[in-house]
Amino acid sequence: MSAFLSFSEVIRWPVLAIAILAAVVGSQAVITGTFSMIKQCTSLGCFPRVKIVHTSAQVHGQIYIPEINWILMILCLAVTIGFRDTKHLGNASGLAVITVMLVTTCLMSLVIVLCWHKSIFLAIGFIVFFGTIEALYFSAALIKFREGAWVPIVLAFVFMMVMCIWHYGTIKKYEFDLQNKVSINWLLGLSPNLGIVRVRGIGLIHTELDSGIPAIFSHFVTNLPAFHQVLIFMCIKNVPIPHVSPNERFLVGRIGPKEYRIYRCIVRYGYHDVQMDDQEFEKDLVCSVAEFIRSGGGASKANGLTPGVVDRDEERMTVVASGRMRMLEDEGLGGAAASESTVGPSRAARGEREIQSPSPSPTPTPAPATGVRKRVRFVLPASTPRPNAGVEEELRELTDAREAGMAFILGHCYVKAKTGSSFLRRLVINFGYDFLRRNSRGPNYAVTVPHASTLEVGMIYYV
Repeated sequence: MSAFLSFSEVIRWPVLAIAILAAVVGSQAVITGTFSMIKQCTSLGCFPRVKIVHTSAQVHGQIYIPEINWILMILCLAVTIGFRDTKHLGNASGLAVITVMLVTTCLMSLVIVLCWHKSIFLAIGFIVFFGTIEALYFSAALIKFREGAWVPIVLAFVFMMVMCIWHYGTIKKYEFDLQNKVSINWLLGLSPNLGIVRVRGIGLIHTELDSGIPAIFSHFVTNLPAFHQVLIFMCIKNVPIPHVSPNERFLVGRIGPKEYRIYRCIVRYGYHDVQMDDQEFEKDLVCSVAEFIRSGGGASKANGLTPGVVDRDEERMTVVASGRMRMLEDEGLGGAAASESTVGPSRAARGEREIQSPSPSPTPTPAPATGVRKRVRFVLPASTPRPNAGVEEELRELTDAREAGMAFILGHCYVKAKTGSSFLRRLVINFGYDFLRRNSRGPNYAVTVPHASTLEVGMIYYV
């Protein structure tokens, strides 16, 4: 206030306007820099997952994080109300600014050596010259530690502790996933002698692994020795581009021999793509698998594969273009017959072919969770060559599984410290990481999973 009153009345209000504009520019720079750093830390697994909103389709770095914005607002109000004195605020701001400059100088010396490949003596001279000046200012700011300069030190310590706990827990969880990842040989070793039963329907297993079989699936099969006649391991990937073309969205591969009917699908989304609802997503996913089967993807490798032997080429993914094969679903028991009698001849006249499930068996099939029976058919264009018997049989089985319904299998893991771990490790894992995991956002699934068809499998990771 005294500095404000020191100006004459003629220039007092213009100076106030300039000061307000400078504060707005400075606060916007702090907010933008915080958003950028939080996004980079989240990408590196050093910060809990938060909601990141991309506000521009052209500029990838233009983002907004609601949770961080609210935290910044609360901290600013808390510091302002707590100090009520511009002197203490100035001491805190001064220590924060000089600390950033000192850290930047130290990191710049590493850039000179590692990125620019200059002489190490040049880096030493750089840090000695600029670091000495900044270290003097830093020592002068530390004198005001009790008069407000302690605030940035405390905040930095809290955020560093959060980042270290989250990074440590994430690394231990990832190491557990790698060590307990199920091999394809284990899957091929499953036989009817072990009591494994294949039930009708499609099992869609969400996983964050883009290779191998997650440990959650072995946990599920061990406790409930049954899985669906068609299994799809789905992994959602967010790529740093605005939009992903529908023809490049789905990458489909085969796991094991074709008789096992197990597939892997990687779904790619840009940061400005509108995520589809569950029905549209299910239809596109099944169509992409059907197109992969029709094109003969992985057939040459899978047919010649002997049980217990895995070829690494089997894990190759294929980009499946959508639109060539259509899937029709007729609701109700009478809808299929009516559709076949009215629509069928027109398609036959155009040369289109239909592939549908085999004739239903006399044994009644339970209706899906929605209570509506569906008749599913694949419509192939006239220019498409007729598929061979093996491909047509696989497509028919896929339609039969689609008619039975789709179940969404979600993994929910709890990370716990091993028995006999140190007190610090148990404190970090059982309390710190567990608290952050419960209060952060979960994995980003591209589909709104219907509750009636959801099966959540819980598993404890002892790290």
